[in-house]
Amino acid sequence: MSQSTSQSVATAIGSTKIPTFAFNTNEDLARHVAQTVAGIIRERNGYGQTAVLGLPTGSTPTSVYRELIRMHEDEGLDLSNVITFNLDEYFGISPEQDQSYHKAMHETFFKHVNIPAENIHIPNGMIDRADVDEYCREYEAAIVKAGGIDLMILGIGGNGHIGFNEPFSIQNSRTRLCTLDPVTRRAAASDFFQEENVPPQAITMGIGTIREARKILLLALGEGKSSIIRETLEGEITDRVPASILQEHHDVQVLVDEAAASKLTCMVTPWAEGATEWDTALIKRAVLWLCDQTGKALLKLDDDDFRKYNLHQLLRHHGPAQTLAHRVFKWMMDTIEYHPAGKETKKKVICFSPHPDDDVISMGGSLIRLVDDGHEAHVAYMTSGNIAVFDHDAQRLADLVTEFNRMFGIDIEKSKEVETAVAESLKSKIPGQSDIELVQQIKGLIRWGEAKAGAIQAGCDEENLHFLDLPFYRTGQVAKKPLGNEDVQIIKELIEKVQPDQVYLAGDLSDPHGTHRVCAMAIFRALKLIEEETGTRPEALMYRGAWQEYALHEIEIAVPLSPSNIEKKRQAIFMHESQKDSALFPGSDPREFWQRSEDRNKGTADSYNQIGLPEYFAMEAFVRWDGVPL
Repeated sequence: MSQSTSQSVATAIGSTKIPTFAFNTNEDLARHVAQTVAGIIRERNGYGQTAVLGLPTGSTPTSVYRELIRMHEDEGLDLSNVITFNLDEYFGISPEQDQSYHKAMHETFFKHVNIPAENIHIPNGMIDRADVDEYCREYEAAIVKAGGIDLMILGIGGNGHIGFNEPFSIQNSRTRLCTLDPVTRRAAASDFFQEENVPPQAITMGIGTIREARKILLLALGEGKSSIIRETLEGEITDRVPASILQEHHDVQVLVDEAAASKLTCMVTPWAEGATEWDTALIKRAVLWLCDQTGKALLKLDDDDFRKYNLHQLLRHHGPAQTLAHRVFKWMMDTIEYHPAGKETKKKVICFSPHPDDDVISMGGSLIRLVDDGHEAHVAYMTSGNIAVFDHDAQRLADLVTEFNRMFGIDIEKSKEVETAVAESLKSKIPGQSDIELVQQIKGLIRWGEAKAGAIQAGCDEENLHFLDLPFYRTGQVAKKPLGNEDVQIIKELIEKVQPDQVYLAGDLSDPHGTHRVCAMAIFRALKLIEEETGTRPEALMYRGAWQEYALHEIEIAVPLSPSNIEKKRQAIFMHESQKDSALFPGSDPREFWQRSEDRNKGTADSYNQIGLPEYFAMEAFVRWDGVPL
């Protein structure tokens, strides 16, 4: 990796086929992109010319649009001479539907700035199928009439698509109706509440159109994009990865966060880039990487292994192999902790659970251990999780309450009224439509009951369960409101009330708009406020969600779990019946949540054993938050 930029928020990444910059945070990346856009707009305004922008929709550019809105409101950025062309829109979806890119763009950007309505172009997903070809030709003609696109901002799909140009799209393709790849439809399933509700087709700007833009910025955020970013930047140009075609563009940059860049060669093996400053973290990372490459345990590594895998410099300055291996062995042994809050002194802890089941899925074994050690364990459920409940479960609860009230003569008319309202709402709801508030409340009640049962199964006391229902989540949709001061204040007040020695929180920080990251940001802000006011704060430990685990070199605390711990954790997860067997938002992994959790815990234990450490049945891993705001 080469020298950082002057603002020290991004690092130029070498050894890629497209100029690439990794940013410390999503916010830093968004500011950089917004400043680039603003620079073009101001330059064109100075000449009395229009600035023509190609814009994407989705979670990745949302922060860019928010920053542009701020610049418009606070700095007087004038967008009255801007012309925009959006990349794509689902076919057969009305502009008023929640999942419509037309609605998303107006809600997140256009209605907050002064771009004239006639200058905004978004593909019409409701165009008659017989008129699609002519409509697409007119869209292309409008781009030409505007003078071509000055700056094209792109996201990238997990399969490498840009716009909705799916794998094996024609390189000189133009705006057209296309069929969505199954990978794309699965990725969009959460927006539509189920994969079957995702439209099978979309109108998209073509690869040929995209390549004619004068400047292109490709944005990628999060671990989920790391594999395709590696293929795009290090692989050959191939129709299988449409984004790889950008390697031929004369003015393109790829802007990523550290998570999206994490699988690039220079990130996986930074020592291969040349002279390296071997600090403790990098030594641990390199030696554990060597164990993985050789298939050897730590104490079986020899000098030849270091030389064979180009770790001559490490061996020369910090060797021999035996010395290095013993150092890392001790460091890893020191991470093993049976009692994460200690055992001699009784403490208070809060486990912050973004969704109602993250506590038991992600750190249920450690929660059980904390209770068994006699600590006062609190759980704070940060959101209701109501959007992740099937309609039939809501209807079943409404029916049950009505029948219960009938049996005991309790306000029968009112309960029947509720039952009827729920039934009519669910019957008339179109796929992907948000629920009415009454149904949202019922679904939230289902998750509340399950969370309570799961935590009690893990040993927590009911009076130590806190349901925060943070405001940012209360939209009834997958898309949430920006994190606000009210969210932070609610968390701060709970911490001040409980006075915990430790707090545990979800450390899935790479998804910029995921609930886990938003909740973590709120906790970090609350902790910083407390530290500023009192000079101290609780220790903060981060766990991972159901899908991924920390890399071995990142783990700072690993809590061994016995078979009985895992069995009790499983029973706690089973309390979340609405998420059992078939969850509404299961992700791309076909396993149930309890299976993913157990496989991950056993996998962590296996990783420890493979490097020569004691063999445990399962482990849960944590990383300490260093207090640096993200």
